[in-house]
Amino acid sequence: MTKMTYPTLLFPMLVFACGICLGIVFRPSSAAHGQPSTRVFEIRTYTAADGKLDALHARFRDHTLALFKKHDMTNVGYFKPQDAPLKQNTLIYILAHPSREAAAKNWQAFHDDPEWQKVKAASETEGPLTTKIESVFADPTDYSPMK
Repeated sequence: MTKMTYPTLLFPMLVFACGICLGIVFRPSSAAHGQPSTRVFEIRTYTAADGKLDALHARFRDHTLALFKKHDMTNVGYFKPQDAPLKQNTLIYILAHPSREAAAKNWQAFHDDPEWQKVKAASETEGPLTTKIESVFADPTDYSPMK
């Protein structure tokens, strides 16, 4: 039997926990009326450069969330792992988009936004804040409390 490592188990556990929490917080009206949801969820994991996790959190806290909202991205939740080694360099968050096509359009508008370009440049005067960005698009299951 293969032994599973902590990082291997972290992502499924985090997604499961997020689903439960989000199901409690969000009660979409379309599900209440029997209409299927067409929105998609994007789970993003950022690995911060050495010593830059606090600056990454500050950029999100002070600028990025508002810019996402400006560009029609729904901020669902932001998470920081509790245990090492991910605790030292990882930010995980979830966005909701009306569709994959809308996500692509909104991300392009976000990247082209002069305000974002200014914020990014100002926060990276001493180098990039991240070394790796992962994105996974996901659909809720038919039994998910959140759609």
